Amino acid sequence: MKVRASLKSLKDKPGSIVVRRRGKVFVINKKNPRWKGRQG
Repeated sequence: MKVRASLKSLKDKPGSIVVRRRGKVFVINKKNPRWKGRQG
């Protein structure tokens, strides 16, 4: 999982979901788990 300043490019990938957990923003992708990311 990558920690990024901006998740804009990750959230535009097909199959990605933006989730807030514990005050952090996560992008989860079931189709391609390489595109997981965290912000904050």
